[in-house]
Amino acid sequence: MTTDYSLKQGGSIFSPVDLITLGRPGAGVANPAGDLVLVPFSEYSFEDERNSKSIWLAPLQSKHQPFQVPLAKGGEAFWLDARTIAHAVESEGDDKVLELYAISVKFETQLSADSTPKLIGTFPTAGATNFRYSAEAGRLVFSDYVYADGDLTKAKENDKMWEKRGNTALVYDTTFEREWDTWVLPKTKSLFSVTLKQNENKEWALGSEWTNALHGTGHSAPVEPFGGTDDFDISTKSIVYTTKDAKLPPAWHTKQNVYITDIDGSGKPRELTSGKHGATHFPIFSSKQDKVAWLELDRDGYESDRAKVVIYDLEKDVKYTLTQKWDRSPDGMTFSKDDKILYLTVGDHAKVKVFALPVPPTPSSSTTHPDLDKKYTSPIALTRTGSASGIQLLHDGSVVFTKGSLTSPNDVFIIRDLKSFEESVLKGDQPEFRGKVEQITRFTEEKLKDKHLSPGEEFWFEGAEGKKVQGWTLKPPGFKEGEKKKWPVLLLIHGGPQGAWEDGWSSRWNPNVFASQGYFVVAMNPSGSTTFGQEFTDSIAENWGGKPFEDMRLGWKHILKNHQEVDPERAVAAGASWGGYAINWIQGHPEYGFNFKALVCHDGVFDVNYNGYSTDELFFFNHEWGGRPWEKKPKELFAKYNPIHFVDKWGTPQLIIHGSKDYRLPETEGIGAFHALQQQGIPSRLVIFPDENHWVLKHGNSLKWHTEVFRWFDKYAGEGAQ
Repeated sequence: MTTDYSLKQGGSIFSPVDLITLGRPGAGVANPAGDLVLVPFSEYSFEDERNSKSIWLAPLQSKHQPFQVPLAKGGEAFWLDARTIAHAVESEGDDKVLELYAISVKFETQLSADSTPKLIGTFPTAGATNFRYSAEAGRLVFSDYVYADGDLTKAKENDKMWEKRGNTALVYDTTFEREWDTWVLPKTKSLFSVTLKQNENKEWALGSEWTNALHGTGHSAPVEPFGGTDDFDISTKSIVYTTKDAKLPPAWHTKQNVYITDIDGSGKPRELTSGKHGATHFPIFSSKQDKVAWLELDRDGYESDRAKVVIYDLEKDVKYTLTQKWDRSPDGMTFSKDDKILYLTVGDHAKVKVFALPVPPTPSSSTTHPDLDKKYTSPIALTRTGSASGIQLLHDGSVVFTKGSLTSPNDVFIIRDLKSFEESVLKGDQPEFRGKVEQITRFTEEKLKDKHLSPGEEFWFEGAEGKKVQGWTLKPPGFKEGEKKKWPVLLLIHGGPQGAWEDGWSSRWNPNVFASQGYFVVAMNPSGSTTFGQEFTDSIAENWGGKPFEDMRLGWKHILKNHQEVDPERAVAAGASWGGYAINWIQGHPEYGFNFKALVCHDGVFDVNYNGYSTDELFFFNHEWGGRPWEKKPKELFAKYNPIHFVDKWGTPQLIIHGSKDYRLPETEGIGAFHALQQQGIPSRLVIFPDENHWVLKHGNSLKWHTEVFRWFDKYAGEGAQ
């Protein structure tokens, strides 16, 4: 690339630098008293080349100002009691372990915290994480990696033996050999329990007996690679957790079972799941601890099947499916104070909403199809915009959750005074929720107030087979209705393919960053997208190059017909993962008529056949292509939908970006596409990030990513490109 290029920034422009340096709040967690919420927070500075970590404390029951507690060395923080935060942080020196400190919080006329935390104990390793604490049990449960002996106290010694084994070979007899961005080593995750109590002097003390709650079971939890505290829950007596079925090869099975075991590790785990099913997620105890609920998928080998709520009555030994008739997939939940209502976060029409659903009396016997009254099968939405997560019940019955949107990262929200609403729901009145959703925090409001951020405008059109398809448009700064062919237009194609462009914030593919660089942004949710019902999500399986592209072609025509302001001669497109497959597929099908002047493919599929052998999670390919790559059906589908068969039709300038640590789609997919472009003399550019996985996560790499993408688009669709 020979021409100079600089990103638009300053003033009302929300630039890539603004995105990268904007504070990133996590999900809020309320204290046991329900009057404070703790929010992890990070903020990057290019000047200091440092990512600063802290926690914010915000009042839930008063108008006091939030208070920030810096965590100079990072680490994790969680509540011990209403006024004590535990801070787990790596020690100084070469022989690193994890140290646990107590931070006292004072909350009278204003919020404050001790500047000198007190050391309350040390872990045997530096790897402890995913902390859950039960004050009633006086037990801390956490995860860490151990070897086959299951002994946490010997993990560091075993590490040294492994490092001094005299070679660097990694040898495998079974899958996984690598997953996501990591080679699988002899260590596995397990759940540990240790005492954590106050003594008679009110001083906190961490025990020294590290009980492996899963030892001898063959179980590993939380489930790799993304499992965390949402993979297990604790009560005063028990741990409930989900784990991959140890009898099945993990690379081509998704089946996870739910188990319950004693919190002190004294007994053996008991399985709560039974029969045929797929993955399970988010096991939780009810408020009275007499029930367990979890999310369960029906099909083993399919990670995007509909997630159904299953409830297990521990006292009656009865299990039933609550949401069998609801065509949506919850991703989080909590019981009401009296356990009569479940509050859920659920994707619905490209938003993630909070819903309320009554819990019926336990049936007389276990069933997946209980005969339920209408009030138990008709969830009621409490929110209508944004993307909610981290839902939590307070002792007074209020519901706290975290929510982001297209115009804001996470903030904490609360819904109070739910008693009358709950009474109406339980009576079966099916009321529309008219209560107040109150915003507690405003972490990034000041920094974003002068930036042009589009809230996104929804549009609907008729897609393949007459199905209604949804999408978003985001307009650039200075956009005026009625202008003719003024603005370049960008089509963003999401990955998954079972994913969606939602009303949520992203620190990677943020539609407002693209709009702020001067593009009219179009983000469609074609066949295969989530939050529009399971049939719509399933419709892309064995049809990767079919229905989604019919949807996108019709949606593109809809945009050009209804927005005279965009210039179809300055159209570009970008996508990652399946979206990268879509870019390679569009390259080989000029007859679609998109007329794109430039394309960007990030970590995309180039050769479907090769991907069927090389990807880490083989179950994904086997489901999407109807079998294993050497079998008849996949071979037939390759002939129809493999991008490499249409390379001779490629002709559009294309930027290719790939991470070397991407084991989902190895970097040779990107290199192969680049070679195909180069040998045909098609303008092309390859950007490799040796230290990134399927995502670009490092701050400097993110800025480079954005610069390369916008430089590429500007060359072929900028004002001087014509």
